[in-house]
Amino acid sequence: MRGKNPAVLAVELLNPFNGIDAAHNERHLIRDVHGQPLRRGIFVDDIYDIGRIENLHFNPWWSMKPRLFQWQQQHGEAFIFGRSDWQYVFNTFCFGYKVGYIFTRTRAGVCNGNFPGIGADDCFTGVVVEESTPFGLLITNGEFVSFHGPDPTMVEVGAKNAGSVRFVNCAFWGPCNQIAKIAGRGTVGFSDCTFVQWDRNKEGRHAVQADSGTVLIRGCEFREDKPQIELGEGVRRAVVSDNIFTGKPRLTNHSKGTVSINNNAGDP
Repeated sequence: MRGKNPAVLAVELLNPFNGIDAAHNERHLIRDVHGQPLRRGIFVDDIYDIGRIENLHFNPWWSMKPRLFQWQQQHGEAFIFGRSDWQYVFNTFCFGYKVGYIFTRTRAGVCNGNFPGIGADDCFTGVVVEESTPFGLLITNGEFVSFHGPDPTMVEVGAKNAGSVRFVNCAFWGPCNQIAKIAGRGTVGFSDCTFVQWDRNKEGRHAVQADSGTVLIRGCEFREDKPQIELGEGVRRAVVSDNIFTGKPRLTNHSKGTVSINNNAGDP
C-alpha cells in the first residue's frame, strides 16, 4: 500500500512471504491483524507523521512443518522499522522468527517511537537495534523469550547505534545465552525489569554484556545465581543501582569511563 492515512483492519495473513509493506504511508492505522508471514511480517519506512500499529499477532498456526518452520526461524523478521517519526506500536506479538523486532537505518533515516506491550517468543533474537534516534525507542511492558538459534539473545544493540533505547517493566526469560549484548555510542537503559534465565550452557556469561556506550540498569531483578552484568572497556558511563540479585552480586567492570555501582542487594 502507498498513500496518506491508509488502514488495514481485521485481516488474516495466512502464509504470505511478505505481510504488509507500510513504507511511504503516513498516518497509517494497522489493527487486528493475525497470521503467519514467512519472511517479513510488516515493514515500516519513510514515515514523517505518526503511524499506529495495534493488536498484531504473528504465530505459526498455518504450519510448523520442520523444514518450513526452520527456514522461517533462520530468515524471518516479524517487525522491521526504518525511518518512522513518532511510531506507535501497541500489543503486538510474534513467535518463531530470526528477529522479532528490528530497528535499522534506511536511506530515509531511523525510527523513534512508543512500543508498549510488545512481545517476541522463540525468536533467535527478540529485539535488534542497529540504529535509533537520540530521542529514542521507548519499550514498556514487553515480554521477550529466546532459546533457539546459534546464540539466543533477547536484545542486541549494534555498534552503529548512537541513539537511545529504554526498556521499562519488561520481562526476559527462556534458556538463552545472554539477555542483552550492547555496543555502539548510544544509551541503553533497563528499569524495573525482570531477568529470569541466561547462560544456559554454564559458560560464565553475564546476563547483560555491554561493550561500549552508556548503560543504565536500575531497579531490576536478576532471578538466577549467575554473573549479572559485564561492563567492557569501551563503556563510557554506567549507573548500576537499586537492583536485586539472586546470590551475591557478580559484576565485572572493565570500563575506563565513569561508573557508579551502588545500593544493590544480593542474598546474605
